[in-house]
Formats: sequence, structure tokens, C-alpha cells
Amino acid sequence: MNAAGEPDIRIKRVSSRKRSRDNLKPPLMPAGKRGGASSCRLSDVTSEGPAAQYCSDSEDLFGDYDSLLEDDSLLAKLDEAEQKERRCDQPDFTALRRRQSREDVLTDSILDLLGDEVLEDFPASQQQFKELVDETAETRRLQDGGQTSTPLRDHVEKEEGTRRPRRSVADQMKRTMLCNAAAPSSVSRSAVLREAVVSEEISIAMRAMEAVRPETPDLGPFFGLPSRVKELMFKLRGIKDLYDWQETCLNLDCVQQRRNLIYSLPTSGGKTLVAEILVLRELLCRRKDCLFILPYISLVQEKVRGLASLGLELDFMVEEYAGSKGRFPPVKRRNNRSVYIATIEKAHSLVNSLIETSRVDDLGLVVVDELHMLGDGSRGAIIEMTLAKVLHTTKSTQIIGMSATLGNIKDLQTFLRAENYSNDFRPVQLKEYVKLNDTIYEVDPREEECFKFSRLLNFKYSSSMTKTDPDHIIALVNEVIPAHSCLVFCPTKKNCENVVGMVCKYLKEEFLQLRREEKLVLLRELKAGGGGSVCPVLRRTVPYGLAYHHSGLTSEERKLLEEAYSNGVLCLLTCTSTLAAGINLPARRVILRSPFVAADFLKRSQYKQMVGRAGRAGIDSVGESVLILQDRDKDKAKTLVCAPMETCFSNLLLGDGKGLLSLILSLVGLNISSSVDRVLDFLCGTLLFVQREQLCADTSLPAAVRRCLDLLESKDLITGTAAGQQLTITKLGRAAFKGSVDLIYCGVLYKDLSQGLEGLLLNSCLHLVYLVTPYDMIPQCKPDWMVYFRQFTQLSAAEQKMSATVGVPESFIARKAAGQTVRKSVNMEVVGRMYLALVLFSLLKEANLWTVAERFQLSRGFVQSLLSSSSAFCSCVLHFTEELEEFWPFRALLTELTRRLSYCVAAELIPLMEVAGVMEYRAKQLYNAGYKTLTHLANADTVVLSNTIEHLFQKQARQIVASAKMTSLCVPDAAE
Repeated sequence: MNAAGEPDIRIKRVSSRKRSRDNLKPPLMPAGKRGGASSCRLSDVTSEGPAAQYCSDSEDLFGDYDSLLEDDSLLAKLDEAEQKERRCDQPDFTALRRRQSREDVLTDSILDLLGDEVLEDFPASQQQFKELVDETAETRRLQDGGQTSTPLRDHVEKEEGTRRPRRSVADQMKRTMLCNAAAPSSVSRSAVLREAVVSEEISIAMRAMEAVRPETPDLGPFFGLPSRVKELMFKLRGIKDLYDWQETCLNLDCVQQRRNLIYSLPTSGGKTLVAEILVLRELLCRRKDCLFILPYISLVQEKVRGLASLGLELDFMVEEYAGSKGRFPPVKRRNNRSVYIATIEKAHSLVNSLIETSRVDDLGLVVVDELHMLGDGSRGAIIEMTLAKVLHTTKSTQIIGMSATLGNIKDLQTFLRAENYSNDFRPVQLKEYVKLNDTIYEVDPREEECFKFSRLLNFKYSSSMTKTDPDHIIALVNEVIPAHSCLVFCPTKKNCENVVGMVCKYLKEEFLQLRREEKLVLLRELKAGGGGSVCPVLRRTVPYGLAYHHSGLTSEERKLLEEAYSNGVLCLLTCTSTLAAGINLPARRVILRSPFVAADFLKRSQYKQMVGRAGRAGIDSVGESVLILQDRDKDKAKTLVCAPMETCFSNLLLGDGKGLLSLILSLVGLNISSSVDRVLDFLCGTLLFVQREQLCADTSLPAAVRRCLDLLESKDLITGTAAGQQLTITKLGRAAFKGSVDLIYCGVLYKDLSQGLEGLLLNSCLHLVYLVTPYDMIPQCKPDWMVYFRQFTQLSAAEQKMSATVGVPESFIARKAAGQTVRKSVNMEVVGRMYLALVLFSLLKEANLWTVAERFQLSRGFVQSLLSSSSAFCSCVLHFTEELEEFWPFRALLTELTRRLSYCVAAELIPLMEVAGVMEYRAKQLYNAGYKTLTHLANADTVVLSNTIEHLFQKQARQIVASAKMTSLCVPDAAE
């Protein structure tokens, strides 16, 4: 209240955007707010006085406009002030006249207080309101002989009973706010501008209505996130409190100020949760999209399932970019933000598409799991290219990298312009041991020999057992199972099967009675998923609670075994090193059968990944790892377990500069670099440049760039490499980079597609399947010539003719099958590719992976890998053909073929298979239970679903329903 007893109202802007008041003034702003000596603000309505009452809100209701109505409590306060003046019935007319002379007189139009400036720059809502109020005031002045409406006149009219009804200022403001979008504005502006303003206000009004909903998140309590997020973390994940290191990391200055960060912890330390919280903060608080890069498809699918429930609760999209899934560019959504969960290759293509469409600034955060994979061959080169492009094209995108501890982390910091946070925290203590003969030694780097005696094995071996198990694996396993879980890492896939069979042979009969019913259920599910077939090894070992796990299994088999192990139905898995890099399956004890992976000695990073699986948080108090050694490997093992961490180096020059070739082509194609100098400028922001002294010892970086440019021009991928000319990408070059086609195979693919057009076989899909069979899978499979000949003879005459056309005649296969010498020269890569095409062709016809694998004498895991790779390559070829007009007939054909290869199931099951984590067997169960479409599944009750589908836990049912809802929501609602 001021000295005269009137309300003192001031407006305090509190905008969640925190825009700069000086340099972000919108173009449609009242003239009075643009500054200058004569400017007048609404706050000038009140006189100076103590104890000013502030009205603030948490959101600017009109977005980019500086509206008079920025506080939702303003209307109520104006109404109160007006009503108080009207109720004033003081008989002292002299006093009233004195009040009239004050500077802050209340008039019918509060806009009079803004002075006489022309308000042509008002937004339409304010302009319409001003004209309406001014018109009313003018009418009254004319009726009252030109007198200005004052509290005195109102009082007199009230006394005389002649006061005319009028709408209050607050009512007029409310009415204008609600109607301005629907009613045409009377602003005397050009029609085009008026339409633009009204259209903008409709959008702003919609956002304003959402901003004032009662369920607006109370951003802040949980690391800048709504308290609802903390509740959901407990409800969906069981996470009540964060570890101390996680809180410290989230409160780092660089995190708060959105600077780049690399943080390093041991395996199972809880790194991913920190990244997820940062992703949620970007999505909910800054309303920006996020990219989460993971190394494997299985991890992408697991993350999609894990975030789908959060996305539904917090209103953001979770989109999968793996295999053949993902749109380029991604759908631009009006009201929802997205987190893209992508493999390394798909993330690169996604970033390229965002740069090409000038949308890379929409990407607020990029998270890279396993950042140390920068040093991992060609995939490391792709990570480096992706991050370098993000760093070069946008200054507003934050990069967060999760990494194992590296010896040269400083190089990565320099490359990413990032800070580093390291911690050796593990939720469960890890004790590392090695076994030599029958003695267990503890790993202790402080010891001179690195190993300290711990104990002798206490297990009685018969002479036959000693011959069968000279490494004492049975003794080590029996110390922990069945009460606790155990992982045994083996050097080869065959060794996994042999070891689990051996252990099973010497277990007691009482193992068969433990969780017997659940083991029988697992066997039934394995049989159903295999189309009636079960692996003989698993049929024998699962009843004892044991199984093997490697890439020779189908993804459905692996998923069933992983779930059974996590639920305690299985107590032991023998596995290859890929398990350590994939799904997190911790164990009380981890045994390394040998310090080798195939014929290669273990790297320290691989060793740390494996032993990091020891110890289950919340279950075990300690985790143990045991490395089995032979005397000849003792010295190497000391280096393995005690040496400093490995270093990470750029791989852009790997394979004769394969990565650098691909990078330069995409830079020219994206118009990032149009000259040699600009290419070199870009390369200054790469890890290769940081490590140029070590990596470019034989040749300088400019010389390497020049060589790559010449090679690209010789392949007809770019032009303009001569001095002074502008670099330009050719149509073939653009097709190669848009399709993410390996430049080694680019020319071959173009030739194959061109030849295919001349005599494309349309009454069978064999020809198309051959054209999308991946080139890089050919060396992985050696044809069985008898099988080859048998399958070839079952082809139709047209199909056999097509095979001869591409270079594989029947006579050649017949001679090879008969063991005869073939004098005529034949391209063996074409022969191998046709063999793989026949495998895929059989799959598409029969859709039974087990039958096809047995027919071609291949592991079912390899057949499934071939199918997955073909699906992804088919998607690449589709994008390749879209850029070349001469290949237009392929576009429709390849679109359908990509879909068929992606799922390879009956057509009616495809919609259900699109849900993350739903395999063929589960899709059949759902379909037979009446959940025939994505909509049916998205609307399912999780309790009913769990009770209807045999052996489906409620947690799994919730994940399936959430993923189905998210998949159905990921339908284009683009704002084009």
C-alpha cells in the first residue's frame, strides 16, 4: 500500500528462459518498452514507496512477447484495485479532487499511463485490447461533456443512480486473451503481417495454456529435475538414493554450466544413471533433444525398454536407431522432445542428417557410452567423426563421455574440450585372484611378484576328473554354486559348450531339484522359440541350472537365458568375452578360463571388463575374480593385471586412411568444407590432430589429406581437388555418404545395381536379396559345395539363369561339388555372396531359422547375424538408390524388402515385433492371446497381460506395454 492507502502493484518478470533483457527484445514490442528518455513502463503506475508487493510467476505466458499480462495474478490485483476505488464513498469532494490531481490517477484505461507514444508495435492481443478500452473511454467522455472519467464522477453517478454497467479492466483483459486468436484483429497493419501475428499468437496461447496447468513440473528439487523424477526412479527402478560420487559428479561446476565432461569409473560403478539424469534434465528443463550412443544393438534395445516408461510418465519420446530402424532426418515434433538411442553407426548417420537439415542445434546433449572405444578400429573412427562434427557445427550441444580409466585421458579431454572426473568407487568390493596349478594367489600390485599367496584348493579329484578338468574349474565352481552365481569366460564358443557340459557331468543330483518347475518352463520356452527344437547341450545342462552364452545362439535364446540367470533360475553361465561388453549380468565369482580370446592374449581393458562383472550390488558383500594361468603365461599375466591402463589412439588413418576418406567425403557432402584449407581447419578439431606427432610420423597430416582427396577424385566421388578450385561432391559420392556405404564397396555396389537393372528378376526376390547381401559377411562363411549344389538345383529355371548372369553358373557349382578342378576363372567373392543369398532366400521362404541353419550346416547365431546385417545393409542400399535417379525402380522394392528382412516372420506378427524386446515366440503368444495390433498391446492392462501370457512376469509386462505405447507414439506428427 502506498501513502494514500492504495495498492502498490509491481510486476516482476520471472521467466524460465532467463533471456537477456538487452539483446533479446522481440520485434513485436510496445514502443514504450524499447528504451529511451520518454519510455514509460507499467510499473510507473505506482508511486515510490516502501514494502512494494511483487507478483511473480514461473513462466512467461506469451513466450517471446513482452506481454503486459505476464503475471497470472495481475488480473486479480487490477480487479481488486478497481473495485476498491468504486466502493470509495467519501463525502469530502475536495479530498477527492486532490486525489484526482495525483500522478497515479486510476482511469478506465490503464494504457493511458503509458503516455502518448504510438503503440503500433503492440502484439495483436494488446493492440485490440487498447483500442477497445480507448473506444469505451472516448464514448464516456463524449457523453459526459468531454470530462475524464474519475473516481469523483463514478461516485456522483453512483449517488444519482445513473451509473451505466461496464466491463471491468480485468474482464476485458481476460476476454481479449481468450478471444484474440479466434477473432480477427482490427489492427491497421498489412494483411500478411496481421495473419503472421495471429498465427504466432495461437501457438503461444497453446503453450501458455500448458504452462499454467496444475501438473506443471516443479523443476529443481532433484538435481534440477521435478520431484516426480525421483519418485519414478524409485517406482520403476527401485533407486531411492544416489551414491556419493554420483551426487558429486552431478553437482560439478562443469555439469551445472553445461561444459563437456568425461567421467571414468570401474565397471558396475553406476555410470549410466548419471548420464540418464543429465538426459532427463536436457529434455525436461531445456526442452532439447538428446542422443545416447551405445556400442551394441542389444544394449540399444535394453535402453529403449528402460527409458520407455519414463518417457510416458514425463512426456518425451524414446526413439530406437539400430539395425534398420530409425528415420533420417528424425521426425521434427511440435510439442515433444526426443531421446535418440543409437548404435555407433546409426548415430553418425543421424548427426549427418541433422547437420544437413540445419537442425543440429536442436540437439542439446550427446552421451557416449564406452568412450574408450575411440581406439577400437573402424568403429572408433566413426565415433571420432561423429563427435568432431558436433563440436564443429554447434556450440550449444554438451558432450558427456563415459569411459574406462585410460592412460592418456588428457588427449581425449583436449579433443572434446572437456573436463575429467575419475573415481575408483565400486558398490561391491572386488578381490582379484589368479590360479597356478592348485594354488590361489591374490593380485597385489604392491608385491614384487604382483601375486601374493592366498590358499590351496580344497577339492578331492579322482584320476578321471584330473584328466577331464586339469584346470580345476569344477572345484572353483562348486565353491559358489548353487547358493551364488558364477560366470566362466572361455576363449572360444566351442570351449563354452565343452566346459558347461563337463561341469554338468560332475554335479550332484540335488541340483536337479532346485527350482525344478522354473527350469522346465525355461526349456519349454526355448523349444517354442526354436520352432520345436532345443539345443542338445542346453537340454542336458539347463535342468542342473547351467547354460552357455555366445553369438552362436539366437537373440531369443540369449534373452531367455539372460532373464533366467538374472532371476536365479540358472546359477552358472559359460560365455565368451562379448558378454562382458554387453548386457550387465553380474556374478558372485567370475572365472577366466584362459588369458586368451581365441588366439589373442587379453588386453587390459578386456580383462577389466570381465572381472568387473564380479559382485552384485545389494546382494553380495564381495565379488571375486579368478584368472586361470599356465606357467608359460605367468609373466604376461603380471603385466595384464598390474600394468597401467592402456592408451587410446585415433583410428582415422587405420586401414590406409579408410576413416579419413569417409570423413572428407562427408565434409564436402555436408558443405562443411569446400576447400583443402577448410578440410584442414576441421581436422584441427579431431583426436587425430591432438595425436598427430605419434600417428603422423611417416607423413604429415596435409599430405595425408591430399592423398585422400586424390583417391576420392579417382573414384569419381568428388571434383575440384586442383589448387584454387572448390571441392564438390558428385552424385555417386552423395549416394555413398547418404547411404553410409563403405567406400571400398561403393563402386562394386554401383556396378551390381546397374547390371541388375538390365535383367532384374521380379517373379522371385532372390535377385534383390543377392543385391543386398553384405559384402563384409562373405569372408565369414565358406560354402559347403554339396549343400550349395543341392540348394541350387531346387531353384527355378529363371532363378538359375539369374545366378548365371551374376557369375555363378550351375556347371561351376556341380564341378566343385564333385571335387573336380575348375579351369575357368570365376570370381569367388560373387560365388560366396550367392551362397549367403541362398541362405537368406530360404529364410524368407520358410521363416524357420533352425531349419535353415541345419540345412546349410551353419550355426543359428551366424544365420541370425547374417539376417540382421542384411537388413541394415538393405536400408543403406535404399538410401544409396534414393540419391541416384537411374535407380528409381529399386526404391519401392527395397523398402518392402528391408521390412521383411528386419523381422523375417509372418506378416501379421510384424507390428508386434516392432516393440523393443518382443521376439518371435513372444509375438506369437501375444497374437494368439488376442493382442493382434500395436494398439491392442499399448492399451493392455499389465496385470491382465501378465496373467494371460504364460510365464510373463509383471515387470516384463510393464516394459512391453510401455514400449508398445512409446512405439505407437513415435508416429510422425511433424511440424512441417
